[in-house]
Amino acid sequence: MKTNTAPAIPSPRIRTIIVDDEPTARRGVRLLLERDSGVDIVGEASGGAEAAALMKREKPDLAFLDVQMPGCDGFEALTQVGAEAAPAVVFVTAYDEHALHAFEVNAVDYLLKPYDDTRFSAALQRAKAEVRLRQSDSVNSRLSQLLDYLQQNGERPADPARGEAAGDRILLKSSGEIFFLKADEIDWIEAEGDYMKFHVGGRSHLMRETMARLEARLDPKRFIRIHRSTIVNIDRLRKLSPSFAGEYAVVLHDGTKLKLSRGYHERIAELMKRAR
Repeated sequence: MKTNTAPAIPSPRIRTIIVDDEPTARRGVRLLLERDSGVDIVGEASGGAEAAALMKREKPDLAFLDVQMPGCDGFEALTQVGAEAAPAVVFVTAYDEHALHAFEVNAVDYLLKPYDDTRFSAALQRAKAEVRLRQSDSVNSRLSQLLDYLQQNGERPADPARGEAAGDRILLKSSGEIFFLKADEIDWIEAEGDYMKFHVGGRSHLMRETMARLEARLDPKRFIRIHRSTIVNIDRLRKLSPSFAGEYAVVLHDGTKLKLSRGYHERIAELMKRAR
């Protein structure tokens, strides 16, 4: 039996610049970078001032940057660009006395000339990992900002004329993705530390929220709180099952058993009266 699997989405090529005042050195770095299909060389510079302008214009992900250059060295070039806008950097130089300063400015690596192909490859792989990490952090930050905006501004008011109720949709982020959950998709919800865990068709998603605020957002005709840390979709209720010392457990259609707290007995009793 064949299994259909979606093709892997290739990672974007890492936009890279080469900065060195020696043409031969730039050519050597270019030849080594061209062996890697994940790298896209977007520019070269022969001096610090030119490098700063190139970084501001191209906004590369990675720079192979010489330290000592006429007029403006590599460190000064990064200062002109600013820490927030600076790419990941591998310093390439013939002088080892700058190594400490290089790592003080969070350089990914420090290649001392002359280097061999193996050493260059190790530096490149380390740099690529750093770029991917930065890209992932940036995406997660943008997703969080989008989620905050949607939760604060993007949920339009309920429209009774269209049969919509308050809390008809829940927006949450899980594993770097934003999920738009319809209320009727949710089986039950439990508190887990500072988060709420949504149980949805055998999967679970976490959202940073308090139980009280979440309960206020949900439609009381659709969801009922059965414990200080548990909310259940009424449509998922199957039965009440006797538990220890006169207590009851709420049993869902999928067999999940949840504790019914004494303080919420009246809610269940009222629900059962309405169902008669």
